[in-house]
Amino acid sequence: MFSNRLVRRLPVALLLATAAAGTANAATDGSLGTTSTGSVAINASVAGRVQISGLRNVTFSAVDPGAAIADNQDVCVWSNTAGRKYKITASGSGTGGAFKLASSGLTDVDYSVEWNQAAGANAGTALTNGSTLAGQASLATAPTCSSGPIKSASLIVRMDTTNLQNMQAGATYTGTLTLVVAPE
Repeated sequence: MFSNRLVRRLPVALLLATAAAGTANAATDGSLGTTSTGSVAINASVAGRVQISGLRNVTFSAVDPGAAIADNQDVCVWSNTAGRKYKITASGSGTGGAFKLASSGLTDVDYSVEWNQAAGANAGTALTNGSTLAGQASLATAPTCSSGPIKSASLIVRMDTTNLQNMQAGATYTGTLTLVVAPE
């Protein structure tokens, strides 16, 4: 049990602690004299931000359906968070965001997507439609990699022989891959 004396002192102690904390960063006015000096505390912070750039369209044209194909492209991902951390989520233009290519009147075909947090990679972590790949870190020191490393990550788009062999010759299949990068 608290004694009455402690219960009476607790509000006074809290009031003094609050007052002291509030004045630690308070502005001070100067005094009247031949010079007068005042000071102000300045505080600033920024929100977490990311940017993905340097993406290019993928075109597989007149490829041999007997051999799997891949398009590896280096891109820039910049983050201003501690450790330059980010997470990425991918979705396609197929039903429910599936990674599919479509051609009018023909059966859709699948493709796969991989991500590597390092530039120059030929393989990466497989991305699943709508699932987030967390724990990525960038070496980019500026948005769009305008200074520092020219590129900071790799996007790999693949098509296997099964899907290539299910495509009709001469038909054009199209789709859109959407990549969402967020601070972490």
